[in-house]
Amino acid sequence: MHERFRMAITWLASLARPSLTMSPERLTLLACLVFTLFYQQAFWEQVMAAEPALSTWQLLAYGLVLTGLQFIVFVLFVSRRTVKPLLSILILLAATVSYYTGHYGTYFDTHMINNVLQTDRQEAGELLTPGFAGYLLLYAGLPLALLWRVRLSNSTWPRALGRRCAYLAGGLAMLAVALMVSYQSLSSLMRNQTELRYLVTPGNALISTGRVLAASDPLPKQRLPIGEDAVRLPRAGDKPLLMVLVVGETVRAANWGLNGYARQTTPELAKRDVINFTDVSTCGTSTAVSLPCMFAPNGRDDYDARYIKSHESLLDVLAHAGFNVLWLDNQAGCKGVCDGVAQQSIHPDDHPEQCQNGRCLDEALEEALRRRLDNLEGDTVIVLHELGNHGPSYYQRYPDAFRRFTPTCDSADLNTCSQQAITNSYDNAILYTDSVLDHVIGTLSAQSHHAASLLYLSDHGESLGEHGLYLHGLPYAIAPKEQTQVPMLWWSSAAFDAAVGLDKGCLAMNRDAPLSHTNLFHSVLGVLRVESHVQKPQQDITRFCRGDV
Repeated sequence: MHERFRMAITWLASLARPSLTMSPERLTLLACLVFTLFYQQAFWEQVMAAEPALSTWQLLAYGLVLTGLQFIVFVLFVSRRTVKPLLSILILLAATVSYYTGHYGTYFDTHMINNVLQTDRQEAGELLTPGFAGYLLLYAGLPLALLWRVRLSNSTWPRALGRRCAYLAGGLAMLAVALMVSYQSLSSLMRNQTELRYLVTPGNALISTGRVLAASDPLPKQRLPIGEDAVRLPRAGDKPLLMVLVVGETVRAANWGLNGYARQTTPELAKRDVINFTDVSTCGTSTAVSLPCMFAPNGRDDYDARYIKSHESLLDVLAHAGFNVLWLDNQAGCKGVCDGVAQQSIHPDDHPEQCQNGRCLDEALEEALRRRLDNLEGDTVIVLHELGNHGPSYYQRYPDAFRRFTPTCDSADLNTCSQQAITNSYDNAILYTDSVLDHVIGTLSAQSHHAASLLYLSDHGESLGEHGLYLHGLPYAIAPKEQTQVPMLWWSSAAFDAAVGLDKGCLAMNRDAPLSHTNLFHSVLGVLRVESHVQKPQQDITRFCRGDV
């Protein structure tokens, strides 16, 4: 045992012992070449798919362009003291990014960087799988061990400056020649496949992060008000209104049973008198984009992230009109949407039967709602923000009783599972969402002191391995429908319909009309009979289905 320990120490010491001598510039060039050859798998796959007839010389020229561009940028920041720490950071970044681009089809644009910056510890932990650890060991651990074995040459500053200028000139010359050889095909490729730039590692993550930071101008200390003129119009009856707005998470329309999916993943809702909307598109492909956009007056067509972040949301407009508003969260927060209203996160201590390992099942939301119903007074809107089908750990989104479709993928490392197993786990999670929504509707039906309604809408969809893509967050222009088409449904009691003058038969006629997240803001105001100058009646799907009261 002692002999093995001594041999292990000797081996580790040998890795740290310098063996090869290089200048900082040569070491940087070698690192850039390694990035091009070993960390661009997703990029090269997309290039070959887009240009299957690409010649060897053109392919070589593309590689030289990638290497030259990275070298010219990185070499400006290296010195004898900084080259190893800088390259170490770049290697770790390149290995991490290349894993997710190669294994999940992730594009590291500004939206993805925002997602990374806004994720919580539990979400991040689910992505740290054994497969990821093994990949890092090979693509980061081994290169780092070799990097730190290199001995750096020592030169006087005039000689170092001359060498730096020579390397820069050589890099520019290499880049110029490579561009001359490949310009026609490369320019056409990048013009037609603009998303390819988000696959060039590690430049994609560096540039996108820089853009996010550069765009992070200080927002107003307080969000700017909208809809302060909001008022409630007269309605019939004396019961106060109650709307439960359920924000689904990562549920795609393609696997929604009510949409005609081959499996009936929504058996309980199918028994309810609900209106299911079959053609609903999202504002974005990630929660960080879609959630704030859903509650803003401007949708995808006139999307303005800064405006949305700096202004109040639909919930504030409802509060201005005199509604009591509460946000109940079983996710990673409301992304600023609920900052101006009452909010509460589901806590494991309050729902021990629904919560394990720090995560709570969505039945805890229904439980929290039920506890509050008897004490509600006045017109009220309650938002339930679900955990839903948040990936990659779909198998943890439902209790064992809903493990109906088997075999399941019982791992966060989706690459270890078949596509069918992944789909089975995902569908089981939808079965559970169906049950939760059914219970919420049952709870609302059982109470009699409020005229109640429910609107369910998912924030974005999900890829389950189609075309080699997993999870979500692709640039919208190239995102498949699995990520941009989501379910939406409406339920309301007879008392609610009478109070606001809603003709559900009329509303059901719009079930197959093309709708989007944009309709949420204006339709909620409309059906709750709230009038404000910020409302756009043309976006209200109930406007032709409400009569006088």
